[in-house]
Amino acid sequence: MTSNNTVNASQPARFLIGKGYALFEGPSGDNTPHRHAAFQVAIALEGNAAIHDGTRLHKAPVLVVPPFLRHQLQPIARLRTYYIEPHCRFADLLRDACANGIAAMPQVRDLHEDHIHTLSSTASPSIDARLQQVMDALAAPGDAQPIPALAHKAGLSPQRLRALAQEQLGMPLARWRIWQRFGVAVQLMTTGESLADAALAAGFADQAHFSRQMREMFGVPPSQLLPVLRAQTFSAT
Repeated sequence: MTSNNTVNASQPARFLIGKGYALFEGPSGDNTPHRHAAFQVAIALEGNAAIHDGTRLHKAPVLVVPPFLRHQLQPIARLRTYYIEPHCRFADLLRDACANGIAAMPQVRDLHEDHIHTLSSTASPSIDARLQQVMDALAAPGDAQPIPALAHKAGLSPQRLRALAQEQLGMPLARWRIWQRFGVAVQLMTTGESLADAALAAGFADQAHFSRQMREMFGVPPSQLLPVLRAQTFSAT
């Protein structure tokens, strides 16, 4: 890979969502302890990334955080971070490295969007087909079906479905569903929808519910992300 780590300090922050992944690039400010429903690949564009897992402070040019591990990212002036969904092929490249928690992975320092499109848009062969069936249903627009009903349709007991999700995704399916809804809300805000309207359309109870869930997943409120999305919308017009 050729290096893509040289970034103009004046370049605006950006956030985008692709199939199977999301990307944030820009300064990482204050955040509270949180946990994602995805692998986080944090690449420092200068110096080291630093992430605390509640016990230890990890420092390296590239750190990978497994799904659902509570952590806190130390502020850094310029960061490129990918969120890789745990059911895609690219996640298989990260799973073993993160078996014991946060891991340094300098070999992916030059990772770029072009490198992950194909592997992130296809499902991992390690995911049980019945679990994948339920996930596909949950990701469909207007996913109002309760998870136990989807388990029954897939030929699983709710208990077995929960066990599969924990084993193969590293989190409860309910958290993965919220992650999917978050992606929908972000896409809507990118098109100019208000926080309140985007939250409701994505399946959150209201704007306050959306804000709580975003703090839990990212450690920041939606108001911190909204200016980035608005700037992207403005520059694209």
